[in-house]
Amino acid sequence: MTSFDDLLSQVPIAQIADQLGVDQATATTAVQAALPTLLGGLQANAAQPQGAASLLGALDNHGGLVEGEGAVDLGQVDVGDGEKIVDNVFGTEKNTVISALGAGGGTGGNDLIGKLLPILAPIVLAYLAKQLTGGGAAAPQQQAPASNGGLGDLLGGLLGGSSNTGVIGGVIGEALSKNAGGALGSVLGGLLGGKR
Repeated sequence: MTSFDDLLSQVPIAQIADQLGVDQATATTAVQAALPTLLGGLQANAAQPQGAASLLGALDNHGGLVEGEGAVDLGQVDVGDGEKIVDNVFGTEKNTVISALGAGGGTGGNDLIGKLLPILAPIVLAYLAKQLTGGGAAAPQQQAPASNGGLGDLLGGLLGGSSNTGVIGGVIGEALSKNAGGALGSVLGGLLGGKR
């Protein structure tokens, strides 16, 4: 079953809390805000032909992380790879996204979000790879003719299921999915500036 809650169940929140030195409530809030944002960024990238091809290529390398039942072992997550994924997804808006998420109540601030996104990114790609291959280890590119629509549908379904999991994350994700990056700055400006 593909759902936001299913994806969330793959995230080792207790391990993340320990690694980042925060309590589980803070880690949970941060993860619930960051996941929709990552999904929105991936969806915006997948909407572009080159972005979809690049994303499908990246999925080839991440399928094994979420094999079996239960949460991912944090020791298996390549944070360096996660940094590259986050850089590719958000580009020049990365720091703006981190600032917006860090400003959200209970998320632990910019430093925590900056460390969290590279942990979550490989988990999200592994989950997407698993869903696109039906849980097997087959390469996602075997489905290349239909993959752009399938990938977009998968991301859209996950985002649709995340509506109650973090207002800022949801708003950023929605902005990214509607306007591949262009409106992100103005939406974040509206969120962070001048609301009385």
